[in-house]
Amino acid sequence: MDTNQRPTISGVDEMTEKEIDQNLASSFPASDPPSWTLGSDHRLVPASAKEAVAAEGIAKERMATRRRDQLIERRRAPLATPTDLGEVAMKDISGAMNAILADVFALYVKTKSFHWHMSGPHFRDYHLLLDDQAGELFAMTDPIAERVRKVGGMTLRSIGHIARTQRVLDNDAEYVEPPDMLAELREDNKALAARLREAHNVSEEHRDIATTSLIETWIDETERRIWFLFEAGR
Repeated sequence: MDTNQRPTISGVDEMTEKEIDQNLASSFPASDPPSWTLGSDHRLVPASAKEAVAAEGIAKERMATRRRDQLIERRRAPLATPTDLGEVAMKDISGAMNAILADVFALYVKTKSFHWHMSGPHFRDYHLLLDDQAGELFAMTDPIAERVRKVGGMTLRSIGHIARTQRVLDNDAEYVEPPDMLAELREDNKALAARLREAHNVSEEHRDIATTSLIETWIDETERRIWFLFEAGR
């Protein structure tokens, strides 16, 4: 046998894919290219079928990559609640209400502190008054935070976040006279009422009826606290 003779189709296991293509090409005229090639299982398959298998593999790989990217993006995506108010409204309302929330938390703690450290002949009356007012303030916190989330914003996450955002001044004095406690809380509540009106204007500008409705109730409650603190301190 001539060792220089080219392998035939029957010897396909000993031939490379390139050699098979060249062998087939010699059996067809130049105008009729080979339609067979060596598949992954080392068998002759139509070239179009191999291309289809390769295309299917590429498509599956791309789909897996896209699914992985979507999962990563979902984990990284902000907690954006769907809303018709729009991006600008969300940012404005969230900013205003988060500042109110920080003030309410700070005023709640101060009111509770004065409740705990009350003294003097009017102890019982003042002690109970401040406990009631602290309860009102704390009851505001969850609706405010949830309102921010409902419009698509993020709300306060920690005590540190509150401290960085609050506008109510803390009072860490060792001792505060009872009349001074009432006066300080009265002024803090007056400032809160003014800021609630500002937040109301922001919400009204963006036609956020739900937030404006809640704020109106909170303004009324705040004015009631101011009234009681004023009368108790006269």
